[in-house]
Amino acid sequence: MSSIEFIAHSLEETEEIAMRLANLLQPGDLLTLEGELGSGKTTFTKGLAKGLGITRNVNSPTFTIVKQYKGRIPLYHMDVYRLEDSDEDIGFSEYFHGDGVSVVEWAEFIKDYLPEERLEIGIEYTDDDQARKLKFNAFGDHYCSILYKMKD
Repeated sequence: MSSIEFIAHSLEETEEIAMRLANLLQPGDLLTLEGELGSGKTTFTKGLAKGLGITRNVNSPTFTIVKQYKGRIPLYHMDVYRLEDSDEDIGFSEYFHGDGVSVVEWAEFIKDYLPEERLEIGIEYTDDDQARKLKFNAFGDHYCSILYKMKD
């Protein structure tokens, strides 16, 4: 495993970090987002979408579980919070191994369905109300190489 951290001092900086990451992604990539309510998970996903060439408005898929967006690479944005204590498989494998990038918020609720290789992103509040710490943990060589490129 490899990890790096960034401090984003604004919503715009959070989006910029996500846009940089988007340029390194390919179909079949899986990102998990962890963080408290309001920490910036959807803001990060909006930046990712911009980096993937998606012009549609991106918002949290809380009530639909999965939202799909078309861009240079399709984006599958999942919020699995409502699946806590559920054994329901909504076809995760098809998304995780498909033609797009999958972003899963609250991934701990479906940990049994997650592939071992993935990029976990934790977003935390800092002492500064506007700033967020983004910690990236790579599982697998592919994701380690992405983090290596993110350091530059």
